[in-house]
Amino acid sequence: MNYWLVKSEPETYSWSQFVKEGKTAWTGVRNFAARLHLRAMKRGDLVFFYHSGEEKSVVGLARVEKEFYSDPTAKEGDWSCVDLKVEKPLMKSVTLAQIKSDKILKEMVLAKQSRLSVSPITKAQFERLLKFSETKI
Repeated sequence: MNYWLVKSEPETYSWSQFVKEGKTAWTGVRNFAARLHLRAMKRGDLVFFYHSGEEKSVVGLARVEKEFYSDPTAKEGDWSCVDLKVEKPLMKSVTLAQIKSDKILKEMVLAKQSRLSVSPITKAQFERLLKFSETKI
């Protein structure tokens, strides 16, 4: 299993909207590195949901339901999306400040390339985020 983090501004697409819908196609990614990450996602992989913008915190956990396919929102170019399904909210959100101050989490792509909307995380980082969020899976 691989682990991932996806980012969205709450004003654009929030965790609460995702929970209400239950699942979503993760469309609109127009970055080559993020596209490679989408294409590497496998059914069943776990994905943290991060609110960017003002909030800057990890708020929920999702699962890849459908592996990459052509993004229907792309007017031109070879862009991909995946389907994500809600797994569970985190008991406590984990802030970017917490991530940057932790010896394991500060190595996350999120802390180094903050503009990347889809990024991999290691198993150790995944487990650390679960611990900080007081969430069990």
